[in-house]
Amino acid sequence: MIKKTLYFGNPAYLSLSNKQLVVKLPEVEKNETIPDEMKARSKATIPIEDIGVVVLDNKQITITQGLLAALLDNTVAVINCNDQHMPVGMFMPLHGNTTYQERFRNQLESSVPLRKQMWQQTIMAKIENQAKVLDEVTGKVNTNMHKWAKDVKSGDADMHESRAAVYYWKNLFVNRPNFIRDQNGEPPNNLLNYGYSILRGVIARSLVVSGLLPVMGIHHHNKYNPYCLADDIMEPYRPFVDKLVISIMGSHEIGEELTTDLKRELLSIPVLDVKIGGKRSPLMIAAGQTTASLAKCFNGESRKLVYPEIV
Repeated sequence: MIKKTLYFGNPAYLSLSNKQLVVKLPEVEKNETIPDEMKARSKATIPIEDIGVVVLDNKQITITQGLLAALLDNTVAVINCNDQHMPVGMFMPLHGNTTYQERFRNQLESSVPLRKQMWQQTIMAKIENQAKVLDEVTGKVNTNMHKWAKDVKSGDADMHESRAAVYYWKNLFVNRPNFIRDQNGEPPNNLLNYGYSILRGVIARSLVVSGLLPVMGIHHHNKYNPYCLADDIMEPYRPFVDKLVISIMGSHEIGEELTTDLKRELLSIPVLDVKIGGKRSPLMIAAGQTTASLAKCFNGESRKLVYPEIV
């Protein structure tokens, strides 16, 4: 089942009742002239089991401990935003799979050659997806990108990821030839940052459900980063966000401020159409297949990661 992504950008009271997320509006609750019957009808409820990601983007949101515990108990990723309305933190459950201890041990004891092989597959898939996005944007086959994808060696020893990135970002935005990918750079960097944060939450959630530690990466190893593995596994998924951003730029005016409409478009990331295993699937479902294949690699059942392709 496809899980919902919920975005809260206005003041709200969020609580739990009968396994439902209950949304109340402060301006309604505090207004003594409104009858209790009308207040009750103004409440919105969503079953906890239907939720995959919750984005909290307002200082005046109140969330109860009971609701937060229920969300985490149902492997929901809860993302917090800062004053600039950019995601800065994430709550993740500590369980989600019944064989955690065994899977943790297999992950922690995985060999360096295995991790290098998985990183090779990851970068091959990323560059190939980048190439397909560029092919569509430029209207021509970017043979160099496709070749670089095929030439990636174990551990990406020849740094094909970096070489492809330089070419990719230079040619991706046709109307912005001087674009530089920088988290603090000019738009559409803000759209990319927001989109990648949502994607990171989706991947981190899938890792936990598959019984894996998001902190232990196969390539990224930053002691200050609690989601190294999520950052590894999301690499081939990034081009799907890039493609969505290009589509958004074709129909919206992009400025320094991310509007509610822009965020709404980016919140569609979990349900983007991808191709995985020869079949079309929503991105969130594909993420689960990818992390399940990763768990099999750590468990010694396989040496092949399953990644999606650009449709």
